Amino acid sequence: MQRVQHRSAGQRQSSSVGAAIKPRLQDSIRDINTSPSLELYAAAVVHSCVLIVNEFQQEFLGSKEHQGQQTLGGKRVHMESNTHGNTLDGLHLIQSGSTPKEKASANGRSELGKICPGENGLLMPAKKVRDCVAVGDNEFPCAERRLSRGYVVLSHKDSSATVGNVGAQRATSPGYHQQATPFRAPVQRDKWGKKMDFLLSVIGFAVDLGNVWRFPYICYQNGGGAFLIPYTLMAMFGGIPLFYMELALGQYQRTGVIPVWKRICPIFKGVGYAICVISLYVSFYYNTIISWALYYFYCSFTATLPWTNCDNSWNTPNCTNYFGKNNVSWNNFSKSPAEEFFIRNVLEIHKSQGLRYVGVIRWQLLLCLFVIFTIVYFSLWKGVKTSGKIVWVTATLPYLVLFILLIRGATLPGAWRGVAFYLKPNWKKLLDTNVWVDAATQIFFSMGPGFGVIMALASYNQFNNNCYRDAIVTSLVNCLTSFLSGFVIFTVLGYMAEMRNVEVEDVAKDKGSGLLFITYPEAIANMDGAPFWAILFFLMVITLGLDSTYGGLESIITAVIDEYPHLFAKRRELFVLGLIIVCFLGSLSTLTNGGAYVVKLMEDFGSGSCLIAVVLLESIAVSWFYGVQQFCNDIRTMLGFSPGLFWRVCWVGISPAFLAFITVSSIVYQPPLSLFGYDYPNWSITAGYLIGVSSFIWIPIYMVYKLVWTPGSLKQRLAVCIHPEKTIRDQKPDSLCMNNIP
Repeated sequence: MQRVQHRSAGQRQSSSVGAAIKPRLQDSIRDINTSPSLELYAAAVVHSCVLIVNEFQQEFLGSKEHQGQQTLGGKRVHMESNTHGNTLDGLHLIQSGSTPKEKASANGRSELGKICPGENGLLMPAKKVRDCVAVGDNEFPCAERRLSRGYVVLSHKDSSATVGNVGAQRATSPGYHQQATPFRAPVQRDKWGKKMDFLLSVIGFAVDLGNVWRFPYICYQNGGGAFLIPYTLMAMFGGIPLFYMELALGQYQRTGVIPVWKRICPIFKGVGYAICVISLYVSFYYNTIISWALYYFYCSFTATLPWTNCDNSWNTPNCTNYFGKNNVSWNNFSKSPAEEFFIRNVLEIHKSQGLRYVGVIRWQLLLCLFVIFTIVYFSLWKGVKTSGKIVWVTATLPYLVLFILLIRGATLPGAWRGVAFYLKPNWKKLLDTNVWVDAATQIFFSMGPGFGVIMALASYNQFNNNCYRDAIVTSLVNCLTSFLSGFVIFTVLGYMAEMRNVEVEDVAKDKGSGLLFITYPEAIANMDGAPFWAILFFLMVITLGLDSTYGGLESIITAVIDEYPHLFAKRRELFVLGLIIVCFLGSLSTLTNGGAYVVKLMEDFGSGSCLIAVVLLESIAVSWFYGVQQFCNDIRTMLGFSPGLFWRVCWVGISPAFLAFITVSSIVYQPPLSLFGYDYPNWSITAGYLIGVSSFIWIPIYMVYKLVWTPGSLKQRLAVCIHPEKTIRDQKPDSLCMNNIP
């Protein structure tokens, strides 16, 4: 047994030395005498010496969190105490070199030092570790992280830390030289309380307001039932592979969208910053739309809905109420009560002069937005364990309401006309390039890759969670929800066409927010029990919006905290509060009389072509620079099987081509921007492009910064910048030590 050299603090020993160390010494001798093998005997001796030295430091140096490094046979021994001043019942070993006796065996594992702390700090051989992983043996909880060309052994008190936190440690990988440094146990990462918490959070984010207002409109506009063909193809070859890629990436790397690039391709780290800026822009206008729904929800608690008739102070002579009346003339100047309620009462857009003068802030909407952000804050401030419980309501309630509204809509007169119009195929539309562009755009924004949300939510999963199954299930749920919402919308549109005595196409001219806040409320107002149906509908809209807001802000929170853990890891509540305040202040311009114009501008430019271009670079960085083979190896490490040829081809070729197709099409084909008869001036279009560039520009800025500050020649700099700085790629599935396997 080698001698451990200890450097004391220079304090004089007192008579309490024996009393302080004697209990530890007795326990250590007992462990040594009962060691069943020579390997465990040696390990127990080292363990005992470390405990004694640590006790001496605490007794005479008076430090409850004193950390030291000792040298033992070419290895570093790191000792630390917990916050209560008690020595950890285990030790941390980091192999900083190898000797001929420590060469890897035929199966790729080193023969010496394969030990892991078991129950009550006792050490056990690595074979028992692998056995406990295989059968989920709780008798020997352990937290072994065996890395390439080395190993790390943690105490059983760290066994609650998950294997995904290995990424936080600096591992040695072939081709990379790293100097051995003192090991610090990573901060324990939050976990989902249940598997369903994660699934509902992902479904809640993917299924948002776009599934209700955008898909039905695009479907009937692009050939009805024929549109389902390009929609399905784009989902199979573009949307689902990208969704699966982000799920697997987040679960394996276990970090947010900014620091993850250190482990993939460091020069593309600007992609993470760009995604966070885009998510911030989305929060500026998306929550305003939810506040509109909250205002409608409040106004629905009345015997007669305020948008039922034309007898209100905000109505004009053009207001025409055709429900319950015969021989009502409807012309191009006619406005329904619901349309005037939204435009002239909720928004008061007539008091603005476009974007040149947007007017004053509507205090009613300001109050609604404050309520929304308050709900969001208390849902996110404690992490995924809090938001994971809230999504059980916000993610499931919309489906209950959708089914209720579907049943009610199917019983309305004329509902069949709307369904026929919705599904009637127009095969000639398949020859139109714009149909395929709309299908690709819809599936992309519906599933939501590129916002960093999927990666952030997956990073809190168990390391061996079946993310492949999750990707398939959530993608199918998302697509089927869009299809179902089409029936909910068009049964009501058929009813309105029957009441107006016009064609469904004339009724279904509204899209986007107009479909949610004008067309559907108008139909609800003339149903029996209208307030009840209005409350249900706008409650569904609010919950759909909140789920997407949770995901969008969580992506920013996870990315920033993982990038700067020393600043925000223990101050999550304050950081979330600061982020909410920034989002609230950024939303003030959307609460003015002309706020709807601002919402439309930011929606089209803040999260449009720039987001697609960012995801294109993300796909290229993962598939081409990091390598599709390495990425598949990572998935095999987690799941035990490697993705098939279909997924590899999609990631390498089809998905990047899919994204490039959308990017080019969205830039080349830019329709004139207008809203409620207001045509946006040229200067506002220029401002919109600047908003888009302000997020994308972080990518080239960081590339230049990385190349400039990296030492060496240009070739050496490029080599360093495109290779991972931190890697856990050499892990083996059976080297991941966990307490149990879910």
